[in-house]
Amino acid sequence: MSYNVLIVDDSRSMRKVIWKILRLLGFDLGECLEASNGQEALDILEGKWIDLILADVNMPVMDGVGFIRSMREKNICMDTPVIFITTEANEERLNQLMDLGASGYIRKPFRPEEMGAFLSRIMGETDGFRMGTSVEGSDF
Repeated sequence: MSYNVLIVDDSRSMRKVIWKILRLLGFDLGECLEASNGQEALDILEGKWIDLILADVNMPVMDGVGFIRSMREKNICMDTPVIFITTEANEERLNQLMDLGASGYIRKPFRPEEMGAFLSRIMGETDGFRMGTSVEGSDF
């Protein structure tokens, strides 16, 4: 099964890194969409089927908290896993994301194999993803 993924991060280079990691992990990508903030992401979600959302917390215009809060208030993609990939260290803010329905978070820097294991659990891929040897031992 291929997955349509939305990557939400104000850093274009980080969006590309995440996209590349997904490919190297063997994640079966369908359509991979990008947004630079929560508002852009909401606009995309209005018209697209998305299976997984990977988002940053700290972004201009609309941050991750505002984004997931708006998703829930508007009943958009209620069953779609939302995983935050962030440098956010404030436990209260991270708990707020979880209370709003986030599926979890991954702290930067992270190892691709950590992301692979986390996504396997969230997406129910019991066999995991085919990890490419070129990313093992790398931090992102």
